[in-house]
Amino acid sequence: MATTTTPPVLSDRALNRATLARQLLLRSAPRTEVSVEGAVRQLVGLQAQNVKPPYVALAARLAAFDPEELSSLMAERTVARMVTMRSTIHTHTADDCLALRPLFQSGGPDRELRIFQARGGLDGVDVERLATIARELVEEEPRTMKELREALLVHWPHADPASLSVAARCALPLVQVTPRGLWGRSGRVRLTTVERWFGRAAGPAATADDAVLRYLAAFGPASVKDMQTWSGLTRMRDAFLRLRPRLLVFRDERGTELFDLPDAPRPAEDVPAPPRFLPEYDNLLLSHADRRRVLLDPAHAARTWQGNQSFPVFLLDGFLAGTWRLTEEQRAATLTVHPFRTPTAAQRAELAAEAERTLTALAPTASHDVRFDEGS
Repeated sequence: MATTTTPPVLSDRALNRATLARQLLLRSAPRTEVSVEGAVRQLVGLQAQNVKPPYVALAARLAAFDPEELSSLMAERTVARMVTMRSTIHTHTADDCLALRPLFQSGGPDRELRIFQARGGLDGVDVERLATIARELVEEEPRTMKELREALLVHWPHADPASLSVAARCALPLVQVTPRGLWGRSGRVRLTTVERWFGRAAGPAATADDAVLRYLAAFGPASVKDMQTWSGLTRMRDAFLRLRPRLLVFRDERGTELFDLPDAPRPAEDVPAPPRFLPEYDNLLLSHADRRRVLLDPAHAARTWQGNQSFPVFLLDGFLAGTWRLTEEQRAATLTVHPFRTPTAAQRAELAAEAERTLTALAPTASHDVRFDEGS
């Protein structure tokens, strides 16, 4: 008679340590020694809704990070900013820009396009023809959304102007060209196709199985719903079933089935986790359906947002513990820490040291000041 083996249970704290290890957030001394490009690849991209978050994310994860390292990779077209997972902007390596966008097309851009079509803003518009015209326009020269909208209105003068440019952005794999995204530089969002920007045609698109393995390497152990939350894709269970013979199976404290790579790190739950200052929208907090691996108190999640704006957050003992703010004025940089609960003296000292290290990475030529605002 066949016997059924009950999968081992991983506590929330064990899941926390495993995820921190893969997110390059667990080691303290020495901090992770990995290249900037290697980190962007390992993390399957960095949230880049705003310009600074990718730099803050790497400062939290890499030893002696210099923002110019990422900026140079962007200027050299080794990495770029584009819409991928969840129809949000990420900084990816060139290879991932080319391979991942086709996979994630249905997980955000196609869905967004259908919404605009349902609203009637694209009535009478042939989207395939629009995509062909838009490709010619942005490959002729990078265009802003306004420029794209105005050019498309010539062909569809009765369509909703905003819907036309959004349709082009959804239908085409568009990259935000530099100087947008460079450290210490400013620039409007101008777009061209991923093929034109990197000077090569896209190779084979990543498969659903590829995405599952990449996701588990960066965020596992995880459930099917976790992966779908991260990717914006649906119906991913079949990919997990195909891969199941190659994966380890666990359960969390609530009985949810979790999958993982056999050789991925799963540190002991009592491994110390140093404090870390993360940017707004960091994927550590956005990539699981069940966020208890990073939230000791679910109520804290609401305190990291105001409207549609996410605040930078910090971790204590590996878990979300507060928000922070960096202000720069006249060559002086101040990092203000807003803890959800009063830290102990030891935690306060650790946070101050990490805050100073963060300031050294992000504002090396300014004077530094670390403050605690415990009344927020």
